[in-house]
Amino acid sequence: MLPRIYRSFPRSWDDIFVKDFIPEFFDNGSFKSIPAVNIIEDNDEFTIEVAAPGLNKKDFKIDLENNRLTISSEKEDKIDDQNDKFVRKEFHYNSFCRTFTLPESVESDKIKAKHNDGILYVTIPKKEYAKIKPIRQIQIS
Repeated sequence: MLPRIYRSFPRSWDDIFVKDFIPEFFDNGSFKSIPAVNIIEDNDEFTIEVAAPGLNKKDFKIDLENNRLTISSEKEDKIDDQNDKFVRKEFHYNSFCRTFTLPESVESDKIKAKHNDGILYVTIPKKEYAKIKPIRQIQIS
């Protein structure tokens, strides 16, 4: 529980003292959290879409182990400004890791991935028995 004196401060004080505001002043414009993911299922496959602007296909690593698909990235950005009066060097590391447990109904040896416009697409085909069959009318004899 907060001390009594603190509870009497206006809400704006809460924003200043409780929030970790330092990163906001030094934000380099890259993402610092887990990127958004869409999982889409259709008749033939699952598609995982990972929104990671600023990352290239070489920045991603995709592993499959025991029906667990892991998508990860680690990227280092270096800023190196040199002037007659000062030298500034900064290092920024951005990383994330997402793991998905795949159902037994997928063809894990046929998983494909592509990268386009800041989105990583991972396509996971379904086994034949898991695909939805079209409606079939049965004739009555």
